[in-house]
Amino acid sequence: MISGRGGSMMRGGRIRPPRRPVAQPGTVDEFEQCWEKLNEALRDIHMRNAGNLSFEQLYRYSYKIVLKKSGQKLYDRVKAFEEKWFADEVMPPIWALITPNLVSITLEEVPGKSVVERRAMGEKFLKGIRGSWESHNMSMNMIADILMYLERGSIQDHSRPTIYATTIGLFRDHILKSTVKQNGSDYQVFAILTATIIDQINMEREGDAIDKALLRSCTSMLEDLFETDEENEHEQLYVTIFEPVYLRNSRNFYKAECEKLVRAGDASAWLRHTQRRLAEEIDRCQTTVSQLSLQKITKVVEEELIVNPMGEFFNLEGSGVKSMISNDRIEDLSILYQLAARVDPKKTALRNALGARVMELGSDVEKALKNTDFSIAQQADAEEPTEGAERSKPKTLNVTAQQTAAAVKWVDDVLVLKDKFDRLWSACFMEDLILHTALTKNFADFITLFDRSSEYVSLFIDDNLKRGIKGKTEAEVDAVLDKAITLLRFLGEKDKFEQYYQKHLARRLLHAKSESQEVEQEMISRMKRELGNNFTQKFEGMFRDMRTSKETTEQYRGHIRGLGDADDKQIDLNISILAGNNWPKEIMGRTGFADGPKGKLIYPREIQGLQDSFFKFYTIDRNGRVLTWLGGAGTADIKCVFPKIPGKTSGPLSKDRRYEINVSTYGMVVLMLFNDIAEDQWLSFEDILERTNIPQPDLINVLTSLSVIKTYRVLLKESQTKAAAKVGDRFTFNREFVSKAIKIKVPSVNAANKVENDEERRETDQKNEETRMYVTDAAMVRIMKQRKHLGHSQLITEVIQVLAGRFKPDVALIKRRIEALIGREYLERAELADGSPAYQYVA
Repeated sequence: MISGRGGSMMRGGRIRPPRRPVAQPGTVDEFEQCWEKLNEALRDIHMRNAGNLSFEQLYRYSYKIVLKKSGQKLYDRVKAFEEKWFADEVMPPIWALITPNLVSITLEEVPGKSVVERRAMGEKFLKGIRGSWESHNMSMNMIADILMYLERGSIQDHSRPTIYATTIGLFRDHILKSTVKQNGSDYQVFAILTATIIDQINMEREGDAIDKALLRSCTSMLEDLFETDEENEHEQLYVTIFEPVYLRNSRNFYKAECEKLVRAGDASAWLRHTQRRLAEEIDRCQTTVSQLSLQKITKVVEEELIVNPMGEFFNLEGSGVKSMISNDRIEDLSILYQLAARVDPKKTALRNALGARVMELGSDVEKALKNTDFSIAQQADAEEPTEGAERSKPKTLNVTAQQTAAAVKWVDDVLVLKDKFDRLWSACFMEDLILHTALTKNFADFITLFDRSSEYVSLFIDDNLKRGIKGKTEAEVDAVLDKAITLLRFLGEKDKFEQYYQKHLARRLLHAKSESQEVEQEMISRMKRELGNNFTQKFEGMFRDMRTSKETTEQYRGHIRGLGDADDKQIDLNISILAGNNWPKEIMGRTGFADGPKGKLIYPREIQGLQDSFFKFYTIDRNGRVLTWLGGAGTADIKCVFPKIPGKTSGPLSKDRRYEINVSTYGMVVLMLFNDIAEDQWLSFEDILERTNIPQPDLINVLTSLSVIKTYRVLLKESQTKAAAKVGDRFTFNREFVSKAIKIKVPSVNAANKVENDEERRETDQKNEETRMYVTDAAMVRIMKQRKHLGHSQLITEVIQVLAGRFKPDVALIKRRIEALIGREYLERAELADGSPAYQYVA
């Protein structure tokens, strides 16, 4: 049997051309003789009865006809034969398969038939089409092999298509593009075929099983057929006729499906359903339809199930993005990211949704802070009391402790929120850099909106460096420092943070509050790497002063020992020498912190002698230096003796009691006043103020610490109340003071690093504005010194760029500073070539 193009003869030896016989007069036309043989062979091939045919002999017939210059006639005869064959043998069975029910279901979409009936009816029709196509295709391949020599002539003659293309095209023209009359209307077979295939695909979409191989063979047929016999590459019937209908129907299907999902109101179900539909369509293109439609059908699904409804599903209450983030739905967010990335490389909708949620949760952090009662210590981590044991009474916090607790809570909540989104970014968003940039900006925005963020971040670091890192491993300490730097990176007003950190660091250094000097230095190093040398210059200067002070103290002690004057009552002096502008103004006494209303602090005689001694030593190699003693910045250890109480024969009061009490320098000055008065004598607030010249606010704090707090009540206040000391109160030495500890540290009221009150914040803001003026001036002078001549707009732009790392300068501030520099003759007005305002560097 002959099968396939290139048949058995192509696999055999060489075909020899026939000898040219001498024509005999009166014989039958030679063309008709050859055509009769070929006609019978064509019929046998179509009837599957080609087993006895001689391929070589049939080829010789067609070869002889072409040699006789009758190729066109043979071409027309074959085409006419095939057209008649289609009309008589192929088309009637196809017509029989097109029933009114089939048309009603596929084209008219009349309901009423079950899925099983629809599938069976459609498959019967498709199998008929497939059988006809396969039979015709195989026959045309065999006939093309017989007419191979004719095909060569067709290739050379571009005015007509090949006989194979022409005969294959007959299936398109006589079957697919033919019309039938059903239910009173004319329908094209191609339309019925397309509708049947799509109906089968929709059944599969709805969960029914179909014959995928059958549908694939039908779509492959459409890929092999073209609009014309020229067979242009982009004119496949699949692409020009079937695919547009398929895509349009799919769009309508998914649009209706999306509406159902929206009504259901479940974003999680939408995500999984969309993901499944995309996978199904990709698989369908490989097994059922065609790879040619892969990109187009996936785009349809993306538009109808992702792009169009994305905003509605993002904002769904209870299941949208807000709920996914709040409930840590990792899988849902992962699918959401994958779908969003498919339709928008910039992930605009997802970025906006995440940004809005960050701002909402940031606002919630601030609201929670305002609604939290910090008057009682938080006992969240405290252990539950054992059965039968009494629950310990919650500890009441003072105002300072409450404010500090609020600051630490705010920072902790922000860090928890940052950790949450970091986990989501890593687990769900594939560490996408676009989303990372957006989230970073959102966090910076909501942190900047909180007006106390700079102060709170500094207090958080202060709290950790004082006691928060105690007992932690090196890795845990590194984690704390990383969090601090992360928060610092988000701050918009880094210059304000610098002021607060300078103040808090000064207290830690001067009062030896730091848990670890190494960690302090590491914190400064990380700030330096993050923000540059200028930012940490003052902090490093403070550490240098402390190191120099330690060396100077040791040198002074050696100097005293070298004098040879041994004195058991010699006061041990530990001095911190604070030089330059590295230290805060509050510490350096430039705001009235060190001096009282009438002059300098009045120290006890013993201390004055010690000060003179140190000054003489210090000026040996440092002529011209001036030392200003800062009473509000130091501490003192005082050895106190409380005599026994007459009449007491037992208990602690029956004998002398010796304690070593640590107080502030102001506290030491106050206590030593009571060495010079009688045992039963009282000193009024006014007397103490006059004898010490301590600033009144600080004196109130000192006397409150020494007379109100029960555990440290070294002094007695005439009215024993818990109210703070005030003008008019009288004080005396508490002879009945008793403590279980030998060494006692008296806390200084308001001495801790705390959140500023409104008045203090106003003062800080005012100082910060003054500093910003000088920083802006310096930036403009540096720019103009380098550029010499610059336009007004360009100068403002460059100043903003230069200062963006520290704070966002106000344009009005920059304009005022330009005017100030012009008044101080650093700049002068000029004009650019176009007449716009500019400035010239003068100084």
